[in-house]
Amino acid sequence: MPKSRSANSIRIRGARVHNLQSVDVDIPRDAITVITGVSGSGKSSLAFDTLFAEGQRQYIDSLSAYARQFLDSMPRPDVDLIDGLAPTMAIDQKPGSTSARSTVATVTEIYDYLRLLFSRVGLPHCGSCGAAIARQSADVIRDALLSRPEGSKLVLMAPMVRGRKGAHRDVFESIQVAGLVRVRVDGEMYLLDDVPELAVRKNHTIEAVVDRLVVRGGVESRLADSLSLALRLGKGLVTAAVEDESGNWIDSIYNTAMACIECGASVEEIEPRTFSFNSPYGACPTCDGLGHVDSGDSKTICPSCDGGRLRSEAMGVTIDGVSITELTAMNLTDAASWIGALGPSLSPLHRAVAKPIQTEVTKRLEFLDEVGVSYLTLDRSAETLSGGELQRVRLATSIGSGLVGVCYILDEPSIGLHPADHDRLIRCLRRLQQNGNTVVVVEHDEATMRAADRVIDVGPGAGAQGGKIVASGTPKRIQANKRSLTGRYLSGVDAVPVPETRRAADRFLSLTDVNTHNLKNITVRFPLGCLIGISGVSGSGKSSLVVDTLLPAVEYQLVHGKRLPTTTGSVARFGKLTGAAELDKLVPIDQAPIGRSPRSCPATYSGVLDEIRKVFAATREAKTRGFTASRFSFNSAAGRCELCKGHGVERISMNFLSDLFVICPRCGGKRFNRQTLQVRFKGANVADVLAMTIDQAAAFFENMPSAHRLLTSLQAVGLGYMHLGQSSTTLSGGEAQRIKLGTELARTSTGNTLYVLDEPTTGLHFDDVKRLVGVLQRLVDSGNTVVVIEHDFDLLACCDWIIDLGPGGGIHGGRLMAEGTPEQIAGQVDNATARFLGKKLR
Repeated sequence: MPKSRSANSIRIRGARVHNLQSVDVDIPRDAITVITGVSGSGKSSLAFDTLFAEGQRQYIDSLSAYARQFLDSMPRPDVDLIDGLAPTMAIDQKPGSTSARSTVATVTEIYDYLRLLFSRVGLPHCGSCGAAIARQSADVIRDALLSRPEGSKLVLMAPMVRGRKGAHRDVFESIQVAGLVRVRVDGEMYLLDDVPELAVRKNHTIEAVVDRLVVRGGVESRLADSLSLALRLGKGLVTAAVEDESGNWIDSIYNTAMACIECGASVEEIEPRTFSFNSPYGACPTCDGLGHVDSGDSKTICPSCDGGRLRSEAMGVTIDGVSITELTAMNLTDAASWIGALGPSLSPLHRAVAKPIQTEVTKRLEFLDEVGVSYLTLDRSAETLSGGELQRVRLATSIGSGLVGVCYILDEPSIGLHPADHDRLIRCLRRLQQNGNTVVVVEHDEATMRAADRVIDVGPGAGAQGGKIVASGTPKRIQANKRSLTGRYLSGVDAVPVPETRRAADRFLSLTDVNTHNLKNITVRFPLGCLIGISGVSGSGKSSLVVDTLLPAVEYQLVHGKRLPTTTGSVARFGKLTGAAELDKLVPIDQAPIGRSPRSCPATYSGVLDEIRKVFAATREAKTRGFTASRFSFNSAAGRCELCKGHGVERISMNFLSDLFVICPRCGGKRFNRQTLQVRFKGANVADVLAMTIDQAAAFFENMPSAHRLLTSLQAVGLGYMHLGQSSTTLSGGEAQRIKLGTELARTSTGNTLYVLDEPTTGLHFDDVKRLVGVLQRLVDSGNTVVVIEHDFDLLACCDWIIDLGPGGGIHGGRLMAEGTPEQIAGQVDNATARFLGKKLR
């Protein structure tokens, strides 16, 4: 029988999530589909809030009622029909569950394999004297215990369970069968009959008390017998608790399998958790496995583990003279070389054990190299990765998992990637598709669009003017479609205009001898009063130069009038900063969220709400009721709805069923109480105004200069589609950055301000980039200096000056490749940036 249409595609009918206007679209299965369109057109609403949300909801609904009670609720998206849907997996730029303990090695699961490798093949060394570890006999342990001072109280215990979950009833039964009556559970002594019921989901340590005695003459025979029994029950391990002079009990663990030849120190059995900095059995006790000790606003490397995160016993285990911390400190390229060369020095048995581990680790390292992040080190904290880097690391993990029949949804994986590396990323996406998966990519990158099997162009505008499928088809069909804004840019009909002349500068901000991170003693000039682009491949040192060196150096100079000292905890390493006296102010505009509370929104961050509240407080109704401006804030107890506390929705727990989020029955989702909503301006109350888009609000407050100035500034950076009251938690990093930029634009410019932006084109369509370039040029025309870290060559081609770093990433980068006008950069030979910039200028 021929396949049905739904078997070949994912059919979406009547999608109305957010601004989608009852969208009907087919997404081909086992193919690469790119969803594009201007900012706010509805791309993410279609890909993530409709397609992915329904896939997750269906998965959760397939679980038992018992399992569902432990999961967050997944509301059904507003759509008539989705069929042909495969299991969905989103690989986005959000940090998700990553924490200070997450590293590149843990996120990719490479660290799990390395822990297994070192526990099975590694050679332990003594943490005290550095000598190799050998077996320790029962006689040696007995003599060590008898060497204690006369009269020392001693308790011999057999470790039965060490840090394992469960009730362990069988363990207590075996202790009773052995004729013992006492036990130590999680550090507390009990008679066997008095042991409380253990929590099944918690880790427990259980030790059978074999004997309690005092060190003195004539106890040798009794000690030998008790030690023999303890070692037999503990399978070679024995815990000896000795009372010190202060009455405290000090534990010592002896192991017949592992002990130092030189000093006799015994170590526990080497196992995978020995190398886990997330486990108390492996983590450095000083820093708890974090690698640093927080001290005020800075972080100090832990003196005990020197940043290695592990106990000395774990760091003393080596393979070919390399410890696990030394291996993870390597970049991915060097780590792959070390893993690949492993074998000849190992014994035949160890070689056989290591081979399958080598295969899995090598495969994952190759995938990471393919997605362009080989400059990262395995111990690099996931918290320090950019959104694009983290997404590509997760992408490599997904490729390595070997899953088939999955619908992968990615959010601009090209972010932070130099165009020279795009081909490698596209090859990874194609491999994922060829393995039997459907790949859906929300993307603005031209190369990714041209490599896709299908492009879906959403638009034509943003917000209420968007939410429609403008065009759908192959890249060539999109390019030929005159209705498609994306197609016009692909065909060259529309383009971001390149300035005919470049601004010349006679004043410079200079940094000399910069050695921050991978930067190699470079000296860089930033011409003042110009638009400056910082370019280079991923990991070349752009952020190290601008974010980690230029920003703190200039800020300290402006505030304190002198050079940034190393004692501030800054990672910046440079010789001298000159030219900062020419600046009045420094304004960094990053992609960090504008607020962590769901109540934070564009209106609160930009200050528009303050002006709106003044407008409502000045009305006759407000004055009659005695309402001040604070009454019109949903953070104010006086004005907000008391039932939902200003959130507009209520969360109802359904026990083992999914939680329900329902519109507040008292305020109807308007956030404010009835008395506040009775005050109107031009027929609208404050809730009506917050529900407006920025475009609508700009027209509504046309005659209110303060509010109108802020709103038109937000319009200028392409945010007219955004609702004033939209929660900050729903904003992308690019949107948050543009809100900050728009807010800065509204302020009275004094000139001589240094603006620093990190990839401001993130999430922007070609047409949005054209608008952004105009905004940045306006800032420079006002006498300011703008520095942008960027990979988008539409923007770089519009800069007055470019500083190009490279030639590679990590240890292979950090050099000043070229600096000058775009035309001068384009004339460079053997330069990745020059190749792409030359094409754009031509």
